[in-house]
Amino acid sequence: MIPSAIRFVMQRPKAIFLNSARLDYDKALHFSRLAELTHLTLNSVDTITDTNEIVDLVNSIQAEIVITKEMQVPSSALEKFHPGVKLLCEAGTGYNNIPIALARSRGIDVVNVPTYSTESVAHMVITYIMNFSAAIFPQAKMLHAGDQSNFRVFQHPIYEITGKVLGLIGGSGTIGTAVTDVALALGMEILISSRSSKLPVGHKYEHHPKVKVVPLNELLSTSDFVSINCPLSDSTRHSIGSREIRLMKPTAFLINTARGAIINEVELIACMKEKVIAGAGLDTQEVEPPPPESELWTLDNVFLTPHIGWRRLETRQRLVDMTTENIESYVRGESIRNVVNKSS
Repeated sequence: MIPSAIRFVMQRPKAIFLNSARLDYDKALHFSRLAELTHLTLNSVDTITDTNEIVDLVNSIQAEIVITKEMQVPSSALEKFHPGVKLLCEAGTGYNNIPIALARSRGIDVVNVPTYSTESVAHMVITYIMNFSAAIFPQAKMLHAGDQSNFRVFQHPIYEITGKVLGLIGGSGTIGTAVTDVALALGMEILISSRSSKLPVGHKYEHHPKVKVVPLNELLSTSDFVSINCPLSDSTRHSIGSREIRLMKPTAFLINTARGAIINEVELIACMKEKVIAGAGLDTQEVEPPPPESELWTLDNVFLTPHIGWRRLETRQRLVDMTTENIESYVRGESIRNVVNKSS
């Protein structure tokens, strides 16, 4: 009889991380546990757009486990994966880049890591709020342009955060709740949009006096800051456009740390050129990075960051570790963690 430990070693499947440089761009992460569990291939590129290249990489090593980070896996590629592919891991939260129904039809489990960056992304929202309240961004732009006049005659509105209203679109989820944790500590009032007009039973802030659930239109027209924290889906794609932005206060700021395509960027650009609102902070954009010709780069009231909400060193290592936990449950023949395409 073969001891279980030896049996486990013999069953190490082949795994490939198709775009590991998207995650380990600074070579600061360790994959040692994952390498112990699998015969691991790290393909050190940031992304792959060629379908044939994706297929060749997976099939050439007969990978059983495929790992990606925010990389499109088109149906045309997945259809050509060899039949031995059994697990497709999104090293992140959103899995709109993976054809999950097609994967299920081929017997491939798709898993994600839903909570690895909760605090990090929440803190990114707060970072934008604090920078906007102190006009840090425009002051930095002036200095970088060699303009020191703000040190003689102050030219930007600044204000306290205490008492300001923060509207959270998708605020009842884990990231929205983490944003609320910090915002309440700063003395803010919280509005959450919800189709059900109330928070889920047992939600942490279900009965908190400074947290209210309101219709989206009321949230937009009342908030000093509006933060998008909902997932990207068919119903949320381009759900924030000109109509929604024009409901906001002219002094308000829009913040997106979720998915860029939730905002209709063409309509956002038009509104920002008209100065409809005070500013927009976009950690995510519909195309990352935006194309060189995009006016998002040049608008003085739009502030971009390169999707850094999840990029902190500790956050990325946590993502590696939690992805490894998903894979370990599969390798050990246990109930697979975080499957997003379970058969009904």
